[in-house]
Amino acid sequence: MTQRTNDQAKLTACVTLGLEPSFGFGDRIGLATPGHVAAMHRSGGGIQPIFPQQSIREMARTGRTPQRVMNDALGGMRAAGWNGRTGADADHLKTTADVDATAAVGFTFFTIDPSDSVDAHADDYGEATLRTRFAAVAGEVDWVGGYQGKTVGLATGTIVSLDEQACLRAAVKYGRALNHAIRIAEHIARVHDRAGRDYEIELSVDETEQPTTLAEHFIIADQCLQRGMKLISLAPRYIGDLEKGVDYKGDVAALEHSLHDHAAIATLLGPYKLSLHSGSDKLSMYAALARATRGRFHVKTAGTSYLEALRVVARHDVPLFRRLVEFARGRYETDRATYHVSATLRSAPPASEVAEPADLERLYLESWADVPPGAGFTHPGRQILHCTFGSTLTDPTLGPAVRETLERHPDTYTEVLADHFSRHLEALRLGM
Repeated sequence: MTQRTNDQAKLTACVTLGLEPSFGFGDRIGLATPGHVAAMHRSGGGIQPIFPQQSIREMARTGRTPQRVMNDALGGMRAAGWNGRTGADADHLKTTADVDATAAVGFTFFTIDPSDSVDAHADDYGEATLRTRFAAVAGEVDWVGGYQGKTVGLATGTIVSLDEQACLRAAVKYGRALNHAIRIAEHIARVHDRAGRDYEIELSVDETEQPTTLAEHFIIADQCLQRGMKLISLAPRYIGDLEKGVDYKGDVAALEHSLHDHAAIATLLGPYKLSLHSGSDKLSMYAALARATRGRFHVKTAGTSYLEALRVVARHDVPLFRRLVEFARGRYETDRATYHVSATLRSAPPASEVAEPADLERLYLESWADVPPGAGFTHPGRQILHCTFGSTLTDPTLGPAVRETLERHPDTYTEVLADHFSRHLEALRLGM
């Protein structure tokens, strides 16, 4: 290799980011990275980017491979002149095969998702059912006695009680999920030890109906660290509602109090970062997250870059955007099944009932002009488009049409993304 080639390889190699504040830019089409880079330049720094980021589920729904995701992101970085660092997030990994496929192409940040092994009903069990369920997992969970009866004092002044009820419920809810996560983490370690490469792990326990209690957070993280997981970030299920594609729904002051307690556990046991999944457009909570963690956070976004791609279509090909809206409405009831959303088809009108193109864009994508300072988007029409991305992008007619529109208007796509994400990054910087 020439020196120039060596230098280019260093600039585009993905690295681990450690405890630095970080922001993940998901890209479901493969053309968004120049806009993400522009947002980073516009925001003034202080937060490290992760440009290559996609979940295994998203790859399956869009027909992309880990290599394609990596190539698109690194190519977009080079084209946009990015010469800083980037992480690379292999998101929502469930199997060792997922690890192998993403590690092979250079991902460095591995998000383990053990949600298939979580007992999602554990919070609702009465005393008798809880004990029966615990008996079924007791042979696989040997840590309950080590925690039962203890209390943990946090720097915030909060006392976490690890009483019998809390420990049994944590074992029933997360015992098997923890074991699965540890097995995945051990495989990640073996793969990278053989290759001589660095890596870091995020654990996601956010896909539950009920918020993660402080006792659950403490036990989960303590077990991961005791059992050798290279944990750099943990994503609990926070209080309030973090729906896809819209701002945080809940009491931000109460959330900040809770975040301080979760951050205190992360500092006590780690330190490790707190991660916010479904972070797109949650601007009203960003400053609270940054303050509570003292800048030790990771934010993950994905669907909002896709929605901004549809904004480009809305501005340059109105007939196509109308078709996309009607197609999404036809797919929504099916595609929403795996997402936490509350929008209904009644919450946004059919495209045929909206005469003005600007009104249709506003109803389905919203505009910053309609959003109070410090807040994110709230219109439910965004969720209808958000949940149906896989059906749209793999449709033999609509998918190519969206891509062709973006390729014809790259400057518009870069500009709307730069505007969109610079607002996200600045909201986080306010809390730092």
